[in-house]
Amino acid sequence: MSTAGAGRRALVIGSTGIAGQALCRLLLEQGFETFGVSRSATAPVPGVQPIAADLLDADGLTAALSGVHPELVFITAWMRQPSEAQNIEVNSAIVRNVIDATTAGGTVQHVALLTGLKHYLGPFDNYATGVMADTPFEEESERLDSPNFYYAQEDELFAGAARHGYGWSVHRAHTVFGYAVGNAMNMALTLSVYATICARTGEPFRFPGSETQWNGVTDVTDSDLLAEQLVWAATDPAGRDQAFNIANGDVFRWRTLWPRIAEHFGVSWEGFDTEPAPLEGRMGHADEVWREIAAEHGLAEADVSRLASWWHTDGDLGRNLECFTSMNKSRAAGFLGFRTTPGSFFDKVERYRASRILP
Repeated sequence: MSTAGAGRRALVIGSTGIAGQALCRLLLEQGFETFGVSRSATAPVPGVQPIAADLLDADGLTAALSGVHPELVFITAWMRQPSEAQNIEVNSAIVRNVIDATTAGGTVQHVALLTGLKHYLGPFDNYATGVMADTPFEEESERLDSPNFYYAQEDELFAGAARHGYGWSVHRAHTVFGYAVGNAMNMALTLSVYATICARTGEPFRFPGSETQWNGVTDVTDSDLLAEQLVWAATDPAGRDQAFNIANGDVFRWRTLWPRIAEHFGVSWEGFDTEPAPLEGRMGHADEVWREIAAEHGLAEADVSRLASWWHTDGDLGRNLECFTSMNKSRAAGFLGFRTTPGSFFDKVERYRASRILP
């Protein structure tokens, strides 16, 4: 165990999320006294000190965090809204409220903000339909000429740094493969549940997405690697006041990875054929089948909706565009961490099996 964080305090906003859980584990391993904010005050990662708070209640959040006095603050939470205007209003308020609540004691040295590739692709309301950055996406690209809640969040982060003098970093992740309990928006777990159901029913493991995603080059982000970059940027001068992409460092094609996943779960597979085959429209039987699987194998979770997010994976795999990032800026600054994507995926599968989430 590293003792780099001994005697230091870190605060994770969104500690029950896929990124937040990985980050909490790493902070604890490095010796940080770690506090986690969520709506429920649950702590999926043992050792985290949970705090219940409503991120949109500025006064309540300040009261909840009054005794924490963190040195490092990590914002990994956001709330999806019906329109981009509402996304901007709500999610910029989250960043503003967190900054106001944590900087009052004068202890904050660094605030890290997790965003994503909609910085380059555009917001939900105008996703991948206007002028986009060229691939591989580079951090120096100009902002798109459309409202985007990621931009509004960054502006709150920058304004807070100007007022309070803390260092900042922005981390733009792609689709995340991770190990997290109680968080369904995780493609690695969703595809594993899908493959397990296929093994049970005998149906083929059919690729649900677009022809572009099946044949094109893409990348993903391992949640543990994301956590490593977050902590590095918050503690290394080279990461101060910078925005970084964060992906595994390799690229792949789903047409190559898909058969490997099928082989791992012992199922037959089908690739893209004429048109997408979204999971959300095909998995109406998943609840019943998963209850049977969970009962037979004594699994920890029998509710498939707490494990798999069909719509979320459909959204990522259904994109009809090329999508991958450059890691050059991060590497040049000294962050040399990487993961192989097949290794990342199968590592998560085995961790879920060890936790009795998967059979």
